[in-house]
Amino acid sequence: MKAIKLLGLSIIMSINIVFAQENSTNANSQIVKGTSLVVPQIQVVPIKDTKTERNYELYIELPEDYSENSTKTYPVLYYTDAIWHLEMLSACQEYILTDIILVGISWQLDINEEQKNKVGAHVSRFRDYSISKHSNPEIQKKYQFGQAKTHLDFIQNDVIKYIDTTYRTDPNSRTYFGYSLSAEFGAYILVTQPDTFNNYIMGSPSIKTEIPFLAELNSKFGPYKSSNKNSSMKANVFISYGSLEEEEGVKAIEEFITILKDRRDAGLSVFKEVIDGTHQTAFPATAVRAVGWLSSLMSHVSSYDSDVSFWDIPHLNNAYINTAPEDRKDGIVVDTLAVNSNDRNKILTLSQEIFDGTYGNYDALLISHKNKLVFESYYKKGRINVPHGQASAVKAYTSLVLGRAIQMGYLSLEDLHKPLISFLKDLELTRLVDGAEKITLHKALTMKGGLTINRDTWKDIKKDSIRLKGQGLVQTLLEQSEPITNESQTYLYGNFNPMLVMTVIDAVVPGTAQDFIKTELLDKLGITDYKWSNHVSGLPQAGWRASIMSRDMIKLGNLVLNKGKINGEQLISVDYLAKATSGIVKPTEDWMPKDYRYGYFWYQTQIKVGAKRYDTTFAWGGGGQRVIVIEELDLTIVISGHDREDDKIMTQISEIIVPAFVKH
Repeated sequence: MKAIKLLGLSIIMSINIVFAQENSTNANSQIVKGTSLVVPQIQVVPIKDTKTERNYELYIELPEDYSENSTKTYPVLYYTDAIWHLEMLSACQEYILTDIILVGISWQLDINEEQKNKVGAHVSRFRDYSISKHSNPEIQKKYQFGQAKTHLDFIQNDVIKYIDTTYRTDPNSRTYFGYSLSAEFGAYILVTQPDTFNNYIMGSPSIKTEIPFLAELNSKFGPYKSSNKNSSMKANVFISYGSLEEEEGVKAIEEFITILKDRRDAGLSVFKEVIDGTHQTAFPATAVRAVGWLSSLMSHVSSYDSDVSFWDIPHLNNAYINTAPEDRKDGIVVDTLAVNSNDRNKILTLSQEIFDGTYGNYDALLISHKNKLVFESYYKKGRINVPHGQASAVKAYTSLVLGRAIQMGYLSLEDLHKPLISFLKDLELTRLVDGAEKITLHKALTMKGGLTINRDTWKDIKKDSIRLKGQGLVQTLLEQSEPITNESQTYLYGNFNPMLVMTVIDAVVPGTAQDFIKTELLDKLGITDYKWSNHVSGLPQAGWRASIMSRDMIKLGNLVLNKGKINGEQLISVDYLAKATSGIVKPTEDWMPKDYRYGYFWYQTQIKVGAKRYDTTFAWGGGGQRVIVIEELDLTIVISGHDREDDKIMTQISEIIVPAFVKH
């Protein structure tokens, strides 16, 4: 059915284009008079600008099921240049985004008849959508350019208020659509009063002379500061242009995109798309792709393909919170959140606060109890079917890979304390620094390898992928490091140690480390949709740059919870895992909490509930990635995010989520 609808949309697009071409080529042919087509589903509502007394019309199209559910609220898509865009957006509502209210805003009706007859019914758009006055005084007097602020006041104070009081609208999902000059109007709204809409679609904005003014408005809005919520634009932006548009216009649009991205605003998501065609012919495809983009921020299930960058994913307009997760046939058993009502309400409140950004920028929170997923929520960039970056949590997963190699007999627990170089047969031992034999897997796993390498030297060396290929990485590290001594083998967090471990894994397992990770860990857990990047050495990254879905993070946590066993198979060595998740060393970095301990790339702490403390082990990655396991409570908690500031969420997990599963 979906394929048929999309085919129908393609046909409609083709008809629109052909119709426009025929209108153009047959302008001088005889016109046959007839009656106008009335579209029954579109309501035409007169509306007056209460400040200027100007008269307009709204073209309102409700979803098909609007009358069926009196409690359901709907997102609203507002668009200007309504007569030009109505047919295309109406088709998009029919075939792509069905659960949305469309509100078209007409040009001024009661405008100077002489101008209307000379220029066209759209003459008021020059005044209403433009940011600046015209440089020619005569033209300025005639058309009154630069009244975008006045028109925005009308939309805010009259149009939106009318729609919100008349229909069941979702105040968290309000979108503006504009093309060409009306997209310039959208750019103006975004940099002056961004909270007018949650989402902005700007197709081929005519801003080639407006970049200095837009830059000034952006600076007046102020730079983004994570400590000040009001400094964020908090908007999703789709901006596009045609591939055949004039160079000057494209340059201006690219400059505007740079202005937005340079804000480094955690609440602002900017997605650019280049559409095949000219300024005019790119419109139909722009509408379709923009509405497709819009649908992706209204659902926790992404319609994007896997190649889209995480940073291009728009923020959800509303949190997705489910206390009875769906069975997606992905190997995860689901159940219902069964805690007392007070604790349940606290978790729900916390979830909404996470969505609101109270604790930073987080994308998902999942809870598994007794190996059953009982709570699942997504926020901001989080999607149920999109792999999420894991940052340094990958170190903990690398530790599990090593534990799998030990379970399969490729290494032993005794091997953890042997010289690491003894497993690497391709090394030229005579060229290594003194003390190289002091580095063991145990030392590397606890961040106490002892490598000391000049950063500037390493920047130059890592450009030479041939030199660093395979075991060449360790060869180079142990040539360039200062001598390894007892004094140098102190805790030092970083990615050199994990890569030492990965090189050993690659050396001892059959085939490659990459194949081993896939077949012996991820495949066995049913983790198939992931990204695991390679290091410059050609080996899999061991410390970062891998992405998996939040549900798959639950699988890894449950593997630890069940002491390395899954479906009756002992996947990870029990003895190794016990060591890996124990508090072997005390991290020395200032940014780590004082009560944290470190095992084999896994952290350990205790969470206090009442008078009792619960041993807690977890993987931890920058941005807020955590896989938290509390064996005594049969509890696995997953959090993912893209937070740049202090990771505040652990306090809320300790004070709200964990106590909910303690028997009172």
